[in-house]
Amino acid sequence: MQKRPLGRTGLQVSALCLGSMTWGTQNTLQEGHAQIERALDRGVNFIDTAEMYPTTPISGETTGRTEEIIGDWFARSGRREDVILATKHSGEGFKHARDGAPISAKTIPEAIEGSLRRLRTDCIDLYQFHWPNRGSYMFRKNWRFDPSGQNRDETLAHMQEALEVLQREVDRGTIRYFGLSNESAWGTAQWLRLSEAGQGPRAASIQNEYSLMCRLFDTDLAELSVNEDVGLLAFSPLAAGFLSGKYQGGAVPGGSRMAINGDLGGRRTERAFAAVDAYLEIAQRHGLDPSQMALAWCLTRPFLCSAIFGATTPQQLDLALGAGEITLSDEVLEEIDATHKEHPMPY
Repeated sequence: MQKRPLGRTGLQVSALCLGSMTWGTQNTLQEGHAQIERALDRGVNFIDTAEMYPTTPISGETTGRTEEIIGDWFARSGRREDVILATKHSGEGFKHARDGAPISAKTIPEAIEGSLRRLRTDCIDLYQFHWPNRGSYMFRKNWRFDPSGQNRDETLAHMQEALEVLQREVDRGTIRYFGLSNESAWGTAQWLRLSEAGQGPRAASIQNEYSLMCRLFDTDLAELSVNEDVGLLAFSPLAAGFLSGKYQGGAVPGGSRMAINGDLGGRRTERAFAAVDAYLEIAQRHGLDPSQMALAWCLTRPFLCSAIFGATTPQQLDLALGAGEITLSDEVLEEIDATHKEHPMPY
């Protein structure tokens, strides 16, 4: 498994990162543990989670359960040192954590302590803010995004305060590095500017949605990422399972995300099905599995640090892991580019 630098931290993380958001709902504790061990056997050293997981579906009853499953595996296996561990602080509006309070100087230490307790570890390698206090254009909000209601001074004051608290946590040894999620180019640039002025830890990475069907990262964020060494941790690289082809022709497999969340977070559109058909045709012509093609394509992007994939079955897990061994031909890449122009941003 190829390893790539995590920003300027000095850490090398696997190009494929094991996602965990189904552990505790769609997957049992035992299945989560088996996924970790299989992924590590195949060269993965990077696991991503969040205090709000699992999300399939989200509920107050299960919030935090995924971190507990990972913590149980650390305790049983004694292999904490084999994993670079990333988790996330939920932001404003998530009612199952701190009654939906925004990220603040008060919530950061509380959230870190909660994650450390559930994860049964002394230190989190990469601590990420799940979404910005001011909101985000991610999750299909890009179609009507309007930042005119933002207060620049409040945003910058919050960032400065948060970085100061994060630095205290680094100094305490509870976290090693800091990352962003669902952020914009402007927001990321401000976090970097403040940290470089001595306010606190530098953002190492940005975890945003990215796939053949969601390429918002390709312009301004791509330029920022490459020039500032803030690598993309791509979530939903299979477009919530769309790119596997399993939802084509009206199919809704039992236990799948579409069976749980009917519109896949706003991804289920007629244009999406048409785009998937086009990508499936490319894979078929070249004898490729469509899921592996989609993941392997992500790994070709110049700003990609790691692609976060999830699985609910051992077969899905092995298929995804195999993508790290595939090299796509120039012909395939050209056909993907042409298809993207024909089917841009289908949801």
